[in-house]
Amino acid sequence: MPKVTIDYDKCSTSGICVDICPVGVFEKKDDKVVVARPEDCILCRACEGSCPKGAIKVEE
Repeated sequence: MPKVTIDYDKCSTSGICVDICPVGVFEKKDDKVVVARPEDCILCRACEGSCPKGAIKVEE
């Protein structure tokens, strides 16, 4: 299963990852973006490439 992490020191909580993820791995909760369903990750890495702060890392 892929490991998806967010560096909260870098995260701007813009929510781009929530909008761009094709399988809904991310959710916004209490003004914070969280990895809600890492098991659904298909390793497309769209979240990594779209994050303006480089806060997301996807590992196989």
